[in-house]
Amino acid sequence: MRRLLNILVNQKGQALLIIVLVMVVALTVGLSVASRTITNLRNTREQVSSQKALSAAEAGVEQAIKNSANVAGSFTGNTTYTTTIGQVLGTSPFLLNGGNLVPKNDAIYAWVTPYSTNSANLWQNPWSGDLTIYWGNSSGDCNNAAIEISVISGNEAAPVLTRYTSDPCSTRRGSNNFSSATTSSTTISGIRLYYRRTITISNGLLVRVNPIYSSAFIGASGSVALPQQGNVITSVGTSDNTIQRKVTVFQGYPEIPAEFFPYTLFSP
Repeated sequence: MRRLLNILVNQKGQALLIIVLVMVVALTVGLSVASRTITNLRNTREQVSSQKALSAAEAGVEQAIKNSANVAGSFTGNTTYTTTIGQVLGTSPFLLNGGNLVPKNDAIYAWVTPYSTNSANLWQNPWSGDLTIYWGNSSGDCNNAAIEISVISGNEAAPVLTRYTSDPCSTRRGSNNFSSATTSSTTISGIRLYYRRTITISNGLLVRVNPIYSSAFIGASGSVALPQQGNVITSVGTSDNTIQRKVTVFQGYPEIPAEFFPYTLFSP
């Protein structure tokens, strides 16, 4: 009889242990599912807020372009934007193309006369001074672009085109007959450029810089202040007072008017 009672007690103890283990497992699974659900909901909410902030930043860019001024406003509900316009100009080195990579054989312009929407004032005040173009990274001379600089000078009635070429790669220079590039590290807006070419310009109207063989970041500076090259528009959208997204856009000027300088003038 006593032995039977001991067996029953042991069975009850094992059953209680099994029940406790089952409850622990069920609780662990339940907490895991709940935690994952909460995480998914939070991620979804953050994604929605992020999209609202991005949309607000883009709306801020549009408003800044429309008003040609710094703007701030509300997008929807608790989503706002703040937009500032920065000018690209001066004597200190700055990046052309708004700091964006310039694709190979896709030339950009460096304005040496102030841009104007009035064609009668477009080519006023020709620029004279030393212009320095910066480019190239640390990947090696022959892995970097060569540079073609085309300078239009004189006056709009009888413009003169002068070309300058530089190539850091001695192997390529044997066949393309380009000039060598000066090796000198310069950091512009956080981007380090390893080569430069300085040219002297008299009565300059416009400069066209073309990276050859490779794409490149390109910078410029002048011994005399260069006129405005365009605007860098920076817009920050904020949603729920916590999520922020920033959009940066370079607003450049149109290409040179075809009635003054047809594109064939730049053709090899």
